[in-house]
Parts: sequence; C-alpha cells; structure tokens
Amino acid sequence: MLYAGLKTLHLFGVVLLVGNAIVTLIWKLAADRIRDPRVLAFAQRLVVVTDWWFTVGGVVLLVLGGYGAALVAGLDVLNVSWLVWGQVLLALSGALWAGVLVPAQIHQGRQARAFVASGEIPVSYWRAGRRWAVWGVVATALLLIAIWVMVAKPV
Repeated sequence: MLYAGLKTLHLFGVVLLVGNAIVTLIWKLAADRIRDPRVLAFAQRLVVVTDWWFTVGGVVLLVLGGYGAALVAGLDVLNVSWLVWGQVLLALSGALWAGVLVPAQIHQGRQARAFVASGEIPVSYWRAGRRWAVWGVVATALLLIAIWVMVAKPV
C-alpha cells in the first residue's frame, strides 16, 4: 500500500512537471504570436507563476515519490540502469531549466514590464523567446524520454 501511494505521488509529480512544460510552451508561443505588449507581459508573468507552482511542485512530488517508492521496493537507484538513466535525463532537463530557461524567463519578464509602458517590444525580447522555446523543447523532450525509460525499463 505504501509503495502504491509513493508511486502515485511520483506519477502525479510527472504529470504536473511535464504537463506544465508542454502547456506553458504552447500558450506562451500563442501569446507571442499576438504581439500585444499587455498580453506578452501577462503571459511572461504566468510562465514564472506556473513554473513555481507546477514545475517546482511537480519536481518535489516526483523526487519524493520516486525515491520513496524505490526505497520501499528495495531498488538501488544508483545501480539499476533504467533508474540511473531516468535520473540522468531528469538532471539534464533540470540543468537546462536552471541554466537557460529560467534566466531567459527572468530577462523576458523584466523586459515585458518595461515595454508595457512604452509599447515598444525590443528585438532582444524575441531573441530570448526563441532561445527559450528551442531549449524548452529540448528540456521537455528529455523528460518525455525519461518517461519512456521509466515505463519500458530497458536493460
């Protein structure tokens, strides 16, 4: 019963993390297409808010549930190949979020607050947005591959 509860917690974290990554990318790109400074500023604010609640929250649940379930099941998380690969893929995705995506979000958020008043959207905003989208797709793809690894458990 404990194992099932921890695994459910782990899966709930996966749903929050991956679901937020995919949905945020889609609605931010949709907001960017509108090119309205007020819409862009609102979208940038929500990118940050949803990352704190759903991405960070999802990671916490994913880690607590995953390591808890592995402990209860007696799995060695450092010597079972599919668990190692799942952790590596999660860490790589997390490194992209921390090193590329979050700084781009912060930069774009600051720009958005400034251009709401002026109405002028700088070229650097669009450059940072393209960078965020490309690396966001890569970070999300790593998570999707990690899901496959955790389900398929390849040797």
